[in-house]
Amino acid sequence: MTDTQFDAKAFLKTVTSQPGVYRMYDAPGGTVIYVGKAKNLKKRLSSYFRTQLPDAKTQALVANIGFIEVTVTHTETEALILEHDYIKLYMPRYNVLLRDDKSYPYIFLSQHRHPKLGFHRGARRAKGRYFGPFPNGGAVRDSLHLMQKLFPIRQCEDGYYKARSRPCLQYQLKRCSAPCVGKISDEDYAEQVRMATLFLQGKNRQVIEQLVGWMEQASNELNFEKAALYRDQIQAMRTVQEQQGVHGSLGQMDVVGVATDNGMACCHLLFIRDGKILGSRSYFPNLPADTSDDELLTSFLLQFYLGGGDERQIPPEIILPLMPDDQLPLQEALAQRGNHKVTLKHTVRADRAQFQRLAQTNAVTALSSKVAHKTTVADRYRLLNETLELSQPISRMECFDISHTMGERTVASCVVFDAEGPSKRDYRRYNIDGITPGDDYAAMAQALRRRFDKVVEEVNIPTILFIDGGRGQLSQAEAIVEQTLGAKGLRLPLLIGVAKGEGRKPGLETLFVGFSREVIDLAADSPALHLIQHIRDEAHRFAISGHRAARGKARSQSTLEQIPGVGAKRRQSLLKYMGGMQEIKGASVEELSKVPGISSELAQKIHDALRG
Repeated sequence: MTDTQFDAKAFLKTVTSQPGVYRMYDAPGGTVIYVGKAKNLKKRLSSYFRTQLPDAKTQALVANIGFIEVTVTHTETEALILEHDYIKLYMPRYNVLLRDDKSYPYIFLSQHRHPKLGFHRGARRAKGRYFGPFPNGGAVRDSLHLMQKLFPIRQCEDGYYKARSRPCLQYQLKRCSAPCVGKISDEDYAEQVRMATLFLQGKNRQVIEQLVGWMEQASNELNFEKAALYRDQIQAMRTVQEQQGVHGSLGQMDVVGVATDNGMACCHLLFIRDGKILGSRSYFPNLPADTSDDELLTSFLLQFYLGGGDERQIPPEIILPLMPDDQLPLQEALAQRGNHKVTLKHTVRADRAQFQRLAQTNAVTALSSKVAHKTTVADRYRLLNETLELSQPISRMECFDISHTMGERTVASCVVFDAEGPSKRDYRRYNIDGITPGDDYAAMAQALRRRFDKVVEEVNIPTILFIDGGRGQLSQAEAIVEQTLGAKGLRLPLLIGVAKGEGRKPGLETLFVGFSREVIDLAADSPALHLIQHIRDEAHRFAISGHRAARGKARSQSTLEQIPGVGAKRRQSLLKYMGGMQEIKGASVEELSKVPGISSELAQKIHDALRG
């Protein structure tokens, strides 16, 4: 019997020997602390209640069990899938947890008369071909930039493409063949699209052979200008091939590397499609103490591939640093989700072994960097804690800042730092309205009131609340936290105003403590001050980016809003068809009248208003 008075003997008498999933709670009707699956539920659950348990993690888990629920499944594969669903639902603290809800980007080739290459993220509803997935948006943009140099295929938006009457700058830079104005025949453009498709499929050799044939044909026809264009393409292709190290026979696969150190883990993933490394990404799952490499790898594979939504592709081959005990049910679960056969491999040779070593090296390197960063962050938190003489460790810090241009489109930002640094999923922006333009004090008061008005539990209150500003801004913060938190009898955060120094130079900031107005002087090289500067600068950046977005949107629409007869739908149609406000301003009456929903009379009215 455990510390929570859980009667293990009575429970085990009722447990079936079928496969299934078990959920451990800290008390009847309490919180789920662990989810597991078993081929034989009775045998697996009995192992938790032996006299000697294998590790400290299992001992701590069993000591906290108050209640266990089981769900029977038909097969071990079903149990594996259900286990993943429960882990995603309950996020138990004794399970390995991977926080990765992002969707992955692709390169998209449309099915237009003149197909467009572009960036795509999300559900793949549009007709066309998708190449990827890529590990991040930067990898897609780098690839699109490279494609512009190799193949003159348009990458502009459809509205911009339809509205062209003369070639744009990309044509002058030889990065687009200007199909919008007939500078290239449909047949030649289709050939370039076909070459680009082969290149994205990793068939570089076939592309080069085709280009060589075209170059020789153009040369034989004495069309030396065209032959020179093909020659330049061939040279660019060979340079790219050398840089990428393409292995065209490898097909599609993911390669996983795993490293653990000091209670932290890194799973590094190489995305290989059609023989090319599209990129890689490191993941850092939350790792309970004494977690085995086998459990870590199995949990990562399930949560990464089954938890990414329908747009997450599962390749037919996944190369691992070790083979998990649940190899067969894992393969079946991944195959069910991917609708094709999936093979897990560990012992590989040649190029696959090279990729396997590369993934493992990257996992070790990324984890070392993460551990070093965490140590640095922990030192900064400790020093700030000592400087402020706090009685409790700093668990959460927030910083507010205000941004506007002469009072226009005021935006307040709230950034959050937890024990590991910036917690971007908790960042918030507040669009401020109903105040006198330019009144920063009123803006700060409104943002703080909206942040704390609905707080009812102290767990949602930061340890420290930084205000980017001097005594005036700090006074507003003092009044609001008293009205919102103090009135409810809740703990107040430590308020600190960060006033900019002379010339806004870093290191010259003045720190004011709320209510006491005590001034804190920190040396310019103090790690505690660097932490404060980091959260202040992050709040400033986040506020400015939000303000600029709001201001740009307002300015792009305000001129059109003033024109009678141009409502929301027509404004949207104009902006989408023409490609932007600058294109609308430069368009002729005839061009404007081609926009759906815009008559010749209204086009004339818009033309005159924008030039008035």
